[in-house]
Amino acid sequence: MGTVSLPQDPRPEAESATPTTSEQLDEPAATGPGWWARLLQRPVETRTVVERLRPPMPGALGGWVMVLVVTALAFLLRLWHLDHPHKLVFDEIYYAKDAWSILHHGYEVNWAPGADDLIAQGNVDQMLSSPAFVVHPPMGKLLIGVGEWMFGMTPFGWRFMAVVFGTLLVTTTMLLVRRLSRSNLVGGIAGLLLTVDGLAFTMSRLALLDIFQATFLVAAVGALVRDRDHMRARLADHLESHGLEHLGDDLGPQLRWRPWRLLSGLLFGCSIATKWNSLYALAAFAVLSLAWDVGARRLAGARRPLLRGLFRDGAPAFVQLVVVATVAYGASWTRWLTTEGGWSRHWAIQNPEAPMARFLPDAVASLFAYHREIYQFHTGAYIKAATHPYAADPWGWLVLQRPLALDAVNDIQPGTNGCPPGTETCLQVITALGTPLLWWTAAVALAAAILFWIGLRDWRFSVPVVGALSMWLPWFQYTDRPLFYFYAICIIPFTVSALAMFLGKILGPAGAGWRRVIGAIVVGAFVALVVLNFAYFWPIYTDQVLPWSHWWQRMWLGDAWV
Repeated sequence: MGTVSLPQDPRPEAESATPTTSEQLDEPAATGPGWWARLLQRPVETRTVVERLRPPMPGALGGWVMVLVVTALAFLLRLWHLDHPHKLVFDEIYYAKDAWSILHHGYEVNWAPGADDLIAQGNVDQMLSSPAFVVHPPMGKLLIGVGEWMFGMTPFGWRFMAVVFGTLLVTTTMLLVRRLSRSNLVGGIAGLLLTVDGLAFTMSRLALLDIFQATFLVAAVGALVRDRDHMRARLADHLESHGLEHLGDDLGPQLRWRPWRLLSGLLFGCSIATKWNSLYALAAFAVLSLAWDVGARRLAGARRPLLRGLFRDGAPAFVQLVVVATVAYGASWTRWLTTEGGWSRHWAIQNPEAPMARFLPDAVASLFAYHREIYQFHTGAYIKAATHPYAADPWGWLVLQRPLALDAVNDIQPGTNGCPPGTETCLQVITALGTPLLWWTAAVALAAAILFWIGLRDWRFSVPVVGALSMWLPWFQYTDRPLFYFYAICIIPFTVSALAMFLGKILGPAGAGWRRVIGAIVVGAFVALVVLNFAYFWPIYTDQVLPWSHWWQRMWLGDAWV
């Protein structure tokens, strides 16, 4: 079938500012203005409609080699001395024990007084029979329980699945950026940067929920971007197979079967089933996905695609994303629903006159009542009156205004427990602190990504912008309760993605001579500095014994970090 040309009256789509020939961030060299001007210049579009609908991906072999190498590096780093410290750390006192009780009872139970210390000594038989009130859905605890089932109720066991998912977070971010940038190298840069991020590293080595939430979230976004490519390729096939230059009054195929969008809905559901605030990302990306559909049909030459396209694509998208996510979320409660002893499990029987109890099955009505209790906990007077020394306002998260000491042993005497002989005491600490050089430049890259998306209409930057803002801005409505910096683990994969794509623009086009050489030197030097910065903070990420003066040298913002 012959090449399809542009329609006579193309309607510019909001995402049309793509590079001239390949959609790679290291696009072919341009002539004319200097490279900084070209960095911000919208390229002149010369491709046909079909070529724009179906841009090529980079070589698969090189891409998978890159993915495997960086993934292996991330996994080995996170696995190193995983069983240290040999005790429950920070909120592991909740989630590791909750996972063990779900594994054995199907729901969370209370534990005997002093259970934390006894568990560290290997005495795990401390569960009571009474149900425990917990305030997060079960998905993350179910996954922690997989590691405990494999390796026992030990530090290695309750942390192992965090390592697996922390590594998968690196992998999914790489694959997302590779598809966005159409560049193996830019994807690899994103993966390497996230590998050496201090927050992603520490959260991948503790039995907390947030690493599971972040991994499901990035995977869901990656599947939705893959669905965008799938939908546009189907439109290109339709134009070619029917010999059309543009769709005209036709909207093209309805595409009821969109497996990548279904997968995205499933993964969003798993993320929400770990922590509720992923709902904001689902809503934001559902709208963005519909905008992509409208833009694709407009690019293919459809007349009035907005209202007709929303009607055509909106209902299936709602089912494939929202309904599927809801089903996945509900499925995460299966063990609570199919057992009898969980918290509020018999609420419907105890409140038979309540409307929910009258019109819903007992277990379902009880689950709704339980969710109401959880919501009241998160928004009620108790949590608003709570205080915490490491509470951090969301405005400071992106610049590391208030990191968190997850575990600390102070005043280790000289000559004992690894502290060097002399007069200076030592400490051991695990600090949830992003690699500073990476976070500060990633915050700048996020601002640049807004410019590239809104100002220059480059759709690719919409993904890190929507991802970061949907997992950051909603927290500002809850500043009347303690919030913590480590919640930003769901933000950093997106800001790193923006940074990697910006570095791809600095790197410049392949085959551009000295322009490429200079770009490679700048980008390579920056990545090396981030790696060195991570290495410098390694002792406070891994609970190493440090003299107090050495620890203070790493408190770059002084009292704000103490």
